[in-house]
Amino acid sequence: MTKTIYLAGGCFWGVQGYFDLLDGVLKSSVGYANSEIANPSYELVCTGMSGAVEAIELVYDDEKISLEKIFEEFFSIIDPTLKNRQGNDTGTQYRTGIYADDDESLELAKAYIQTIQPRYKAPIQTEVKKLQNYYLAEDYHQKYLQKNPQGYCHIDLSQARKRG
Repeated sequence: MTKTIYLAGGCFWGVQGYFDLLDGVLKSSVGYANSEIANPSYELVCTGMSGAVEAIELVYDDEKISLEKIFEEFFSIIDPTLKNRQGNDTGTQYRTGIYADDDESLELAKAYIQTIQPRYKAPIQTEVKKLQNYYLAEDYHQKYLQKNPQGYCHIDLSQARKRG
């Protein structure tokens, strides 16, 4: 069955690039989740004034990849103990998060985080929230690392190739 989840793991280019390499992922896009301003631009999101987070919309086949497997992959590419940053990127738009419009996915995310918290010395900062909205990012951000293979990325995409 086709399902959708929204993930924020710092710069959305690498998160999308990583998940696009995994079997069971049907499609993805990058955008801005939970913005307080309708249809924010990248420049506005970067100011922090929109409250939006850079996120990916991930459409997947849950018969090929489970939500728990998605969470496992997601937490393998981020440092969930960092607040408002990943890699060289800092700002509220780079916070980590899991967003969904269904309660079941959110409860699974919360349970997963409780399960893995003992692996970390610091508290996990990844937010788990109801998806309020999602606005597509500008075209030049979509599939950015496919178009620009040498582009900056804080995520090691070769790890997905080994797992995919």
